[in-house]
Amino acid sequence: MSVDQISPLVADLHLLTVLAVTKSFTEAARRLGVSKASASMRISELERVAGVLLVRRTTRSVGLTDAGQQLVNDMQPAFNRISESYTAVMDLVGAARGLIRVTAPVALGRQHLAPCVAAFLKRFPDINIELELTDRFVNLANEGFDLAIRHTSTPPETHVAWVLCETRSVLLASPEYLHRRGVPRHPSELAAHDCLLYLGNHSGSWTFVGSNKKTTAERVGVSIRGSLKANNSEVLRDALVAGLGIGLLPDFSISPGGLKTLPPSLVQVLPDWQVQGFFGDRIYALRPWSAQVPKAVVCFVEHLRESFAQGFNGVALAVPGVAGLPKTASIISP
Repeated sequence: MSVDQISPLVADLHLLTVLAVTKSFTEAARRLGVSKASASMRISELERVAGVLLVRRTTRSVGLTDAGQQLVNDMQPAFNRISESYTAVMDLVGAARGLIRVTAPVALGRQHLAPCVAAFLKRFPDINIELELTDRFVNLANEGFDLAIRHTSTPPETHVAWVLCETRSVLLASPEYLHRRGVPRHPSELAAHDCLLYLGNHSGSWTFVGSNKKTTAERVGVSIRGSLKANNSEVLRDALVAGLGIGLLPDFSISPGGLKTLPPSLVQVLPDWQVQGFFGDRIYALRPWSAQVPKAVVCFVEHLRESFAQGFNGVALAVPGVAGLPKTASIISP
């Protein structure tokens, strides 16, 4: 088949590569801005022209046949290169522009990222942002996101990770709960308390290390129990305020001002101890490594680093500009 004959099928071939990643006609159609019915019809037409089945459809999933997978494997690098080249050319001309798809945790997004986005869009009117707030883990490449804002201690090695600020986990309870059940003086005493858990904590335990001269040599593991688990830190915060127990929150979820503006409805518990190994200790902007990063994404990361420089505890970090990216995935530190 000649290039002239293939040209009308290029958009459908690209749709096939997107379908290979999303494994869903609904998601592939959403990413490409077409209807699900249209996406399905275009794949059927591509199969008719090719004379071979490319997609295996069931009521529960969508997968590629061997022929479809071979076609995608051969085409994907070319489409990636086309996208990178077009982005590079666009960035040569004028101000930053284009669409940035961003994902972030709900509490961090609502309380801290949303004001940053509003200010950014005023500065860069030719850039559009789609912001999806979710506390689940998002596969950026599979779901078509340009950037993820996440708190972690170990960013993935396959990504470029810009450090935005430090963050910490804080053990909290309401004054009413502590008056009723008593104030724990040592982590081991938490075993006798109602503790509210983040839903991702499958171990049912917290590990503490001392953070002052009296406790610094100690490391204590405690099995905990309670009446509530939730996958959202704002839900846990409201339950703490209601007096349901003692819980662990990332500092950005406490209030818009973080730990700097701890509300009177919450009291820090065991301030001389630090909980280890659950919530991350830094906020990162993450992006799968690519040879070319759109100027719009670079501008947005620079804006976030300026906005988050003070962190959530009033500790300032030096934030250099994002002048470029390394040739391999790495952490871009303050």
